[in-house]
Amino acid sequence: MTNAVLCAVDISNGDLDTHVLKKAAKLADQEGAQLDVVTVLPDFGESWVSGFFESDFHDKALEEAHTKLAEMCVSTLGADRNEKIRHVVATGTAYQEILKTADSAGSDLIVIGAHKPDLKDYLLGPNAARVVRHSDVSVYVVR
Repeated sequence: MTNAVLCAVDISNGDLDTHVLKKAAKLADQEGAQLDVVTVLPDFGESWVSGFFESDFHDKALEEAHTKLAEMCVSTLGADRNEKIRHVVATGTAYQEILKTADSAGSDLIVIGAHKPDLKDYLLGPNAARVVRHSDVSVYVVR
């Protein structure tokens, strides 16, 4: 039995991940599981880079990302369904933050989208492939 489904989306892709969210919601509903939706903001990398941004830039980015994530859930699944979703905005490397969120939320299943890979993805591995390789729980990849 699945208790929690974690759906990873990239809000910067516009509507590209709505089909991923729909599939995750369907899987969660079939199991009577909690649906969590996560998006990951990139971090600054080098600490000196943060000096080029306003001191509250990260807080504003988190707030805006949370708003966009909720709007995506409402427009895709409806306001009633959105009220039952846990929205998570993380900062860091996408695949690492997805795995951390799945672990901390007690997720039994991760749903993630995979887009057409570039040549560089075959060499480095896209986020979806890294999540699949490193996850301790099942991963459902939506094409």
